Amino acid sequence: MNAYVEKVLAEVKAKNPNEPEFIQAVEEVLSSLDIVMDKHPEYEEEMILERLTEPDRSVSFRVTWLDDQGKPHVNRGYRVQFNGVIGPYKGGLRFAKNVNLSIMKCLGFEQTFKNSLTTLPIGGAKGGSDFDPHGKSDREIMNFCQAFMTELYRHIGQYIDVPAGDIGVGGREIGYLFGQYRRIRNGFENGVLTGKGLSYGGSLLRPEATGYGAMYYVEEVLRHFGDTVKGKTFVLSGYGNVTWGTAKMIKQMGGKVLTISGSDGYVYDPEGVSTDEKIEYLLKMRASKNRSVKMYADKFGCEYHPGEKVWGIPADIYMPCATQNEVDLQDAKKIAASGAKYYFEVSNMSSTPEAMSYLRENGLVIGPAKAVNAGGVAVSALEMAQNSARYSWSAEEVNAKLKNIMTSIVNNSVEAAQEYDLGFDLIDGANIAAFKKIVDAMLAQGIM
Repeated sequence: MNAYVEKVLAEVKAKNPNEPEFIQAVEEVLSSLDIVMDKHPEYEEEMILERLTEPDRSVSFRVTWLDDQGKPHVNRGYRVQFNGVIGPYKGGLRFAKNVNLSIMKCLGFEQTFKNSLTTLPIGGAKGGSDFDPHGKSDREIMNFCQAFMTELYRHIGQYIDVPAGDIGVGGREIGYLFGQYRRIRNGFENGVLTGKGLSYGGSLLRPEATGYGAMYYVEEVLRHFGDTVKGKTFVLSGYGNVTWGTAKMIKQMGGKVLTISGSDGYVYDPEGVSTDEKIEYLLKMRASKNRSVKMYADKFGCEYHPGEKVWGIPADIYMPCATQNEVDLQDAKKIAASGAKYYFEVSNMSSTPEAMSYLRENGLVIGPAKAVNAGGVAVSALEMAQNSARYSWSAEEVNAKLKNIMTSIVNNSVEAAQEYDLGFDLIDGANIAAFKKIVDAMLAQGIM
């Protein structure tokens, strides 16, 4: 390992000893930059990596809200504004009981590189709360969102930081958050949030964007190998918005989705999640308080495997779509043994480091999350552009721009890898391509 990279990694671990997710994200990126640091020793003099691995600011705050019985509850909110040299901070809000500072810093760091890859002028951030929306009434969720925004509004703005949705934060929550922001600010600044409803400044195709973008990425990677999506079988995890959008585009491209999964187990559908009825049923499942993929198996008469993970089913392409670190070493061994040739992370940081190393060693073509799932933030940035222009593009216009962005991410990653004689390495290529843009902006703007 390059001595400078090794030194910075040691410092990050020493300064953040109780933040394993953040350390994992930093290690994943910096391990790709060894070769860059060897070629550019001047970066050490400018302390580029020290500056890059320390967030611009991390804010935590109390959120007090009332349930339907009038009882107060207290949660903790976060906003980590990681790096803003390319543009206003941009990244989702996550409401889930496991949210903590380590996860927010991990995702904010990852978001910085993802946003750089889009080539759009947006920096990296992440935020959220350990509030769990499951089982809560609409009014309780509104109460929480209003209390959360009452603090968050101080730290955001259309030229400062533009949050969006993530796990636990969909269109309903964005609506409540924006309503409270508008009330506090006494103005219609709809460029402050993305993922909004179409009636107040949202973009067409935003709900589908992450899944659609992932498949445009897959399509371009397969093209490099003289291959196509048509006729391919897919293993997907999850059943939420990302899985839904991915399944929709797989159907359009002529592939077949064999699986969906949830916290209760997985479903195997040999006929494929390949009809409009089946794909749209995923939205009904997501809206249900049942939280079980058994609903799908019961409705469509296919296999349900309670308590089991989806990895290991014979398929051409694996695409984890649920959450971070959902694929561990044992799962990776099953994936490699399944005969799959391609592995694309759609959820943020889907794989543990051990799993990723094993899959790389066993020759799978791998697309990393920061590149594969960049379609969501790309269309969010397109939503910002439409808000700035006070204009809306057609679905066709948004779709064409999204496809161009995802195609460029693949090609820029390949070019960056080849510049350093790394072959067709989409992981190192993505990290290097993203880093080059960020470091150019950092150097141009001086020590700060």
